[in-house]
Amino acid sequence: MKATTKNKQERVLTGITTTGTPHLGNYVGAIRPAIAASKQNDVSAYYFLADFHALIKCQDPQVVHKSTQEIAATWLAFGLDPNNVAFYRQSDIPEIPQLCWYLNCIAPKGLMNRAHAYKDATQKNIDSGEDNDFGVAMGLFSYPVLMAADILMFNGTKVPVGRDQIQHIEMARDIAQRFNYLYGKHFSLPEAVVDSETAVLQGLDGRKMSKSYGNTIPLFLPENQLKKHINKIKTNLLEPGEPKDPETSAIFQIWKAFAPQKQTDYMRKEFENGIAWGEAKKQLFELVNGEIEGPRVRYNELMESPDYIESILCEGARKARTYSVPFLEKLNKAVGLYSLEKGSS
Repeated sequence: MKATTKNKQERVLTGITTTGTPHLGNYVGAIRPAIAASKQNDVSAYYFLADFHALIKCQDPQVVHKSTQEIAATWLAFGLDPNNVAFYRQSDIPEIPQLCWYLNCIAPKGLMNRAHAYKDATQKNIDSGEDNDFGVAMGLFSYPVLMAADILMFNGTKVPVGRDQIQHIEMARDIAQRFNYLYGKHFSLPEAVVDSETAVLQGLDGRKMSKSYGNTIPLFLPENQLKKHINKIKTNLLEPGEPKDPETSAIFQIWKAFAPQKQTDYMRKEFENGIAWGEAKKQLFELVNGEIEGPRVRYNELMESPDYIESILCEGARKARTYSVPFLEKLNKAVGLYSLEKGSS
């Protein structure tokens, strides 16, 4: 039985870590383009909730559990068709951690030493006078290996990522090449897909919108709360009538991520004409709310139906495992882990 119902060529794989409530940045950077890709006839899509990865950053079980439901409901509310993809929870695929161990056994420590997240953590320790590895868990250190297992388990060929994740895809390629050299060719070499048109949104304070910065705009806030959050977006002191630079404005950046070209051109002109910040925020609220108000209703319905979401994820895991189970059996034989009975090789 095939892992998908269509005869497709490219295998696209992406996941979102279950560490909090989805925000506008998650939507425009990952969810919206992934759902669009899933509708293409030449794409076989694997989309997952990265709950193993969540444990690296978050040790609050309730947050991880609730986030799993919220993120699943978000994908479905925006129109992800479970019949077109394998939509699953990472922890429902036991073949992934087993493959992760195989890859850990061949991944060079020196390669992991160069991972951005690990280097950032050690540099912060050095700057504060701590031991280099103070507070660094093995989960953080070996994060790129788990990410490689996510990708290689399903032989993902295209992996949509932000620019800050390109290094991890390159590491997955290196690890795959090493495995192929030792045990024969089993893995395709994944390629990072970075869409230059996909926005990396600024948050309320002008930095990248991120849960770790606490500067996000949650995706499905009630209308009045959405308006309040948009009104909190940091601006400068330019008065109405004074020209404003759209390229340095979080308001314009979010507008551009939601508006078609004609509306983007309109707002750029408004900035040149000195639109008041209050008016710009008012129009931004109307634009964003107009796109998410329908999905918001569906999201709230789904959040009241956890059993339905669970059934979707379980079916997605079943679909994904029609590929991962026989593939891992093949890898087990490749590394020498199989029955001693005659004829089993």
